[in-house]
Amino acid sequence: MAPTSSSTGHVREGKTRRAIVKLLKTEGPLDSSRLARHLRLTPMAVRQHLYALQREKLVTAEERPVPLGRPAKHWHLTAEANRLFPDAYAELTLALVGAVGTAFGPAGIQRVLESRCASQRADYRSRIPASASLEEKLRELARIRTEEGYMAEVSREGDGFLFVERHCPICAAANACQGFCATELDLFRSVLGKGARVERTEHIVAGDRRCVYQVTPSSAGAGSRGPGVVRLRRSSRTRS
Repeated sequence: MAPTSSSTGHVREGKTRRAIVKLLKTEGPLDSSRLARHLRLTPMAVRQHLYALQREKLVTAEERPVPLGRPAKHWHLTAEANRLFPDAYAELTLALVGAVGTAFGPAGIQRVLESRCASQRADYRSRIPASASLEEKLRELARIRTEEGYMAEVSREGDGFLFVERHCPICAAANACQGFCATELDLFRSVLGKGARVERTEHIVAGDRRCVYQVTPSSAGAGSRGPGVVRLRRSSRTRS
């Protein structure tokens, strides 16, 4: 049986709304005009989709002043929208972290985190050649992390790079146990090698909409802060 025009329309609407959600996840708050340009739709059509997503409590809007005319509505995702992205079995992970803590205390949790980090380090090193340039290492790391659900990407900034993760599939566990984030920072430093200095400048767990790492070339060992030390700079960007 051929699909009806009604069913085809529903499929098209679903694809457009998924595209809107993904754009808001990757780009942060946007107004309907910018969304329309990305999607090659009219602003009115985009607003209809946004109102539908708002009814599902997946997006919300805030008004921002503009030089002329009425304030513009900038749309961003709600916490409810997190369910649309991979969460790496959040409830099970939280339960296991709690169980390990109860049975073995903080030292037991630390051993589990170190074991997880060692396993990831071995996997990443097997896929990222030590002889590769810093940019090549970062781009391969972004591919690996995207496979794991982190929506990672790399861009150049000045003499270095920005490594951005727009989603955290272990966010629930990271909120419950900050050690997950510390070991991941150690992991990046280890995999990228002594020729790179890695600093986290935005942090989802701290309330930012993404995790951002500033990666700059360094002479062997220069500028190292030692394992697990994090310098957080508050982002000037508007949080979603």
